[in-house]
Amino acid sequence: MKAIAYHIKPQEKEWLILANHKKHDITIISNSLTLDTLAFAQGKEALIVFNEDALDAELVKGLKALGIKYIAAASFGIDHIDLSAVAHAGLKLANVPFENGGEMKTMYQVVKNLDNWAQGKCVGDACCCPNSCRIKPIDQH
Repeated sequence: MKAIAYHIKPQEKEWLILANHKKHDITIISNSLTLDTLAFAQGKEALIVFNEDALDAELVKGLKALGIKYIAAASFGIDHIDLSAVAHAGLKLANVPFENGGEMKTMYQVVKNLDNWAQGKCVGDACCCPNSCRIKPIDQH
């Protein structure tokens, strides 16, 4: 899968490279995701976003127009993402389910999300899609 990661710090870059093991073609950019840097996403299927960059409706619309289908948040929180714009664009969204495991484990989850999407699978508990696509486990209480 072709992906792009914006606003990535040197240590995060190292962790992402180690977690990826050259499985996915990931373009790494240190600049923030803005309307001025949006064009770098041309031809990519997935966006890896960190919580420092807000994804408003205009950016989501631009990402969709460039071919982005998936957004992998490299964080637990997704409050920096306009969920209604993601739903309207029909994009899939995943985060890193809350665990104590550190940054390296975060990057492994991001790559796992990319793996699942590349295979046409649901990302399970990492799914944050505002759409009704998520497969929800049966409550066994």
